[in-house]
Amino acid sequence: MGWAARFLTAVSFLAAGVLFAPDALPLGGSGSGAAAAARLVHVLAFATAWGAGLWVTFIGGIVMFKYLPRHQFGSLQGKMFPAYFMLISSCSAISVAAFAYLHPWKTASTIERYQLGFLISALGCNLSNLLVFTPMTVEMMMKRHKMEKDLGIGTEVGYSKNAETAKRSPTLAAMNRKFGMIHGLSSLANIMAFGSLAMHSWYLSSKLDL
Repeated sequence: MGWAARFLTAVSFLAAGVLFAPDALPLGGSGSGAAAAARLVHVLAFATAWGAGLWVTFIGGIVMFKYLPRHQFGSLQGKMFPAYFMLISSCSAISVAAFAYLHPWKTASTIERYQLGFLISALGCNLSNLLVFTPMTVEMMMKRHKMEKDLGIGTEVGYSKNAETAKRSPTLAAMNRKFGMIHGLSSLANIMAFGSLAMHSWYLSSKLDL
């Protein structure tokens, strides 16, 4: 099944869901339909960003690291992370726009303003990764891969021979420090974005009436 077919299938199920929850999409009032659509868009965008962040940060990356040769793992991450941060940045932006529409700043309560702040924080952290940290990390990673290949390491799975080799190679040790710093900033921004969404999840759960 191609990408387009999968997308259309997902949209079809989403549309069919209205049949089983007709009260979720009121169409009587002048603004009720738009508000209902904004709530749906917000929840879908939030859930996508949260789910993607959970999988990439705590599951997918760890599994790939354990079972792929290190350079192969790094090259895959270099292709995956720009797409990942593009996705969650877009979802964060949609969540911010939908929440701001539902709760305009002038009439929003203090709690609602905090929630908008959390969403904006997640967006800012994701954009910093998309536009700054990830390009720098990938560029530095490729330089380190080239250096490691010249030293005959990088094909091992799991445990890295880098630290041992760096003791005998000042150039590699210096590259490790640079890579560690920028990769650390990228990881920090990612976890801060995930944490901001986690705080917003408490607000959303308080609004559920099951």
